[in-house]
Amino acid sequence: MKAGLKITAFAAALAATFGTAYGVGRGVDPVVADEAPARHDGHSEESPTPEGGGGHAGHASTPAAGGLQISEGGYTLDLRTPRLAAGQPTDLRFTIRDGDGRAVTAYRREHDKELHLILASRDLVTYRHLHPTRAADGTWSIPVNLPRAGGYRVFADFTPEAEGAENLTLGADLAASGPYEPKDLPAPGATARTDGYEVELDGKLRPGTAGELKLTVSRDGRPVTDLQPYLGAYGHLVALRSGDLAYLHVHPGGEPGDGVTRPGPGISFTATAPSSGTYRLFLDFKHEGSVHTAAFTVRSGGPAGTEESADGHRH
Repeated sequence: MKAGLKITAFAAALAATFGTAYGVGRGVDPVVADEAPARHDGHSEESPTPEGGGGHAGHASTPAAGGLQISEGGYTLDLRTPRLAAGQPTDLRFTIRDGDGRAVTAYRREHDKELHLILASRDLVTYRHLHPTRAADGTWSIPVNLPRAGGYRVFADFTPEAEGAENLTLGADLAASGPYEPKDLPAPGATARTDGYEVELDGKLRPGTAGELKLTVSRDGRPVTDLQPYLGAYGHLVALRSGDLAYLHVHPGGEPGDGVTRPGPGISFTATAPSSGTYRLFLDFKHEGSVHTAAFTVRSGGPAGTEESADGHRH
């Protein structure tokens, strides 16, 4: 995936439900492991800060939301498994084809992987960031078990090895059969709990303007200061716009092992929303050998955990 922000769109699914939590306390002993994180290659074009944050310069224009197409730039996402049964393990299979219909078998590695697969439900309650396996004939596959019936969207994020090829995110709809019960979008909030960790969100997601989002990780009320590299970074953040699932993916500034970027508790990102609206944010981070995901609902234009109407009044 490209460093910095990349607007696209997506969704389609696998389980991950997150509840609200409580704020991170100050002046307490940090959670620290004996082993320092390994050095990994960098991924961000932003200049690092001691907290791992990137630059804050605004953008002259906001890139158009992408990833809504099944075909783009001469490449097509051929989803071989467009329908599944909810609650039943199934191999999800797909192929990336070039303009001549041939399966693509050569990719550039970005953030330690040739291809990143995002699955999320249309109601933004379930989410997964996955890494499928590619066969010699170019077919990608990964076992999935969709938790609920309903509509999902699959997004493949990749860069072909072909000369001059650019990073692409292609999307396709996925249906899960079974009794369907839609869920409401979780209420806006600045704190989230996942797997015994508490994550606090600070900052504003603004339409058309770059701004900083800082997420602070703690456990049992103590700051976590030994986050581990995951895909070459201390954290990965994805934002999905409610309604059409337009998506932006950002990475923090700095890199593990650069002598400047700290492995927590704070992870800073620079992000620009493609428009005003309500977004669901998903943070992936790794600690003690396991990857965890914390989720937040925010309103573009307001501070973390608040909503702001078109007239600028917060609710």
